[in-house]
Amino acid sequence: MNLLITGSNGQLGSELKALESEFASLTFFYTDIDTLDITSYKLLDDYITQNKIDTIINCAAYTAVDKAEDEYKTAELVNSKSVYNLAKISEKHSLYLIHISTDYVFDGSKNTPYKETDQTNPNSNYGKTKLMGERSIKQFDINWMIIRTSWLYSSFGNNFVKTMLYLSKKNKEIKVVFDQVGSPTYAKNLAHAILQIVSQINFYPQEFIKGVYHYSNEGVCSWYDFANEIFKQKNIKCDVIPVLSNAFPTKAKRPAYSVLSKEKIKKAYNIKIPHWTAGLSECLSKII
Repeated sequence: MNLLITGSNGQLGSELKALESEFASLTFFYTDIDTLDITSYKLLDDYITQNKIDTIINCAAYTAVDKAEDEYKTAELVNSKSVYNLAKISEKHSLYLIHISTDYVFDGSKNTPYKETDQTNPNSNYGKTKLMGERSIKQFDINWMIIRTSWLYSSFGNNFVKTMLYLSKKNKEIKVVFDQVGSPTYAKNLAHAILQIVSQINFYPQEFIKGVYHYSNEGVCSWYDFANEIFKQKNIKCDVIPVLSNAFPTKAKRPAYSVLSKEKIKKAYNIKIPHWTAGLSECLSKII
């Protein structure tokens, strides 16, 4: 199976690259904005044809949540229009399309884990454009899978874990919000789950079940809890001060509650999901 990974320089794309050697039945093709402009249908079509791609994992996204409030058209181009291109091309070439989405499609007003069937109601331009991307895929009669995830971090790229480690070197105490609750997701764990599914599709295509799925690590915490666990595992002496979200005003509103129910993906593909503290431990061992 020839597998195209778009947005391959990001956190998830980088983790997929790092796992390539574990999936010998898959031939990987990596692209990012500098090598393939997925906003261009023609360029995308040419690439798919030349490389005989069978499956696309779309990790490309405009993820600057606050900037999206001012740059709606750019966010829409990447998060919606390019996804439409990927879905249309998947229909033309009979491809499998796995698209990565976000907890931001929900407004965070629940207090029990969000299921795939729950009503979406994004309250930011980032969330709105990501939901538009999901709807673009559903227009086409293709083998598609949308995987929503939350609080992604990795040893690659910039993220909350690296920010906390950096700030702890310069400060004896750090203020972190405690009224936003979710489940951190180690990008390597998500990448492994995706490749497990793709490998299964490769050998047993009849077992593919299209639809929307949720994936994050097991367990629940606040950003405050997350920061404390980072320092605990690294044995860093830094006080974490809990504050309300309004202590850090942002242009885009964040979901106060974004815990995702993972029962569907665990049952459909026999996915075993590590606890978020275990994922964090593995990630921290790779960060120098």
